[in-house]
Amino acid sequence: MAITASSRSAAAAGAQDGAQVSERSPFARLTDLLSPYEPSKPLINLSLGEPQHPVPGFVAPVLAKHINEFGRYPAAKGTEPFRQTAAAWATRRFDLTRTLDPETEILVLNGSREGLFFAAIAAARYVGQRNGPPAILMPNPFYPAYAAGARAAGCEAVFLPTTRDNGFLPDLDSLSAEILDRTVAFYLASPANPQGAVASRGYFDRVKQLADRHGFVVLSDECYSEIYTGEAPGSMLASAGNDFANVVAFQSLSKRSNLPGMRVGFVAGDRKFLARFHELRNVAAPQVPIPLQHVAVVAYGDETHVEENRRLYRIKFDLADQILGDRFGYRRPAGGFCIWLDVSEHGGDEAATVKLFRDGGVRVVPGSYLARPQSDNSNPGTGYIRVAMVQDSETTAEALHRMVDVLNEARG
Repeated sequence: MAITASSRSAAAAGAQDGAQVSERSPFARLTDLLSPYEPSKPLINLSLGEPQHPVPGFVAPVLAKHINEFGRYPAAKGTEPFRQTAAAWATRRFDLTRTLDPETEILVLNGSREGLFFAAIAAARYVGQRNGPPAILMPNPFYPAYAAGARAAGCEAVFLPTTRDNGFLPDLDSLSAEILDRTVAFYLASPANPQGAVASRGYFDRVKQLADRHGFVVLSDECYSEIYTGEAPGSMLASAGNDFANVVAFQSLSKRSNLPGMRVGFVAGDRKFLARFHELRNVAAPQVPIPLQHVAVVAYGDETHVEENRRLYRIKFDLADQILGDRFGYRRPAGGFCIWLDVSEHGGDEAATVKLFRDGGVRVVPGSYLARPQSDNSNPGTGYIRVAMVQDSETTAEALHRMVDVLNEARG
């Protein structure tokens, strides 16, 4: 069914209270859900996608060497060495047809989250008047910054269900001309959070064709691109043509280099959009401290620690293959470090989350908290839980065994 304005109006009218609840952080909602309970076993937290692997050894020495540069205000666009390194890394990693221009096609970010948020505001200004109320498309379930950005930009958030039936990526055939003609931006996540689906080159090509035909900006969230156990995920940039028109891609060191607290990433692509984006960021966005950009230069110049990072995740997914097998609809994801488990036959996502916490000491996130209701009031996250495979392998194995025991008991 094509997604149109009328196919969403019923949901907007009938689920207003639910939408207000779902605008809260899923982790705040999770805390409320679990607050009446105490875990019966030592807690293992698999709810937050916060990498727990060791911080790379080069971080402290580089910070120490440049410690005095905390005394300088950073430029919003990033240092020249950072932009050159980021441009070279992305060009090399994604086999782009030409090298990204570090002067005009790269901006440093204070982590990808703030960039994704501010990009919605920049896109609404950049694209300008649409044929109807401006809209921003996003997968459902989705990263909360997308909906927050759409709201801040004064745009309608259009949620595109990502289910097993459509490979956990937005169904491009469902998009009506009416929606596309008033779209200012399309958030796309590959590898997807939470399901780990990876878009093919053909899928990226189709998104690029839609963006050019209808005049919107693709905001491609690729922060999980370096976490995979098989084929390396591609980038929207590789489908964006020689000028990267209407396409920008977001990267971060949080997952790639186990540096979530450092808050360094970048956005690359369409120079015309990035010029406008830089104008907004120059007055509104958080700057990135210069010593942290020095660390990022070293991080993007080194693949050894990233390969070790992938090795550690591979071990944990091997454990999941063995311990979970085909239970709960488990499939090893193509990318990212989360698993998306179907607990619809085990009491549903909230009940399973409570039971896992109370009886097993394992903290996960209900899938419905990561999504919004669709036009028929169904929620594509309902019946699933997200499990972040971020702990060490021994802890992960213990958690997975507990999950099997607790959920099988609940079903019985």
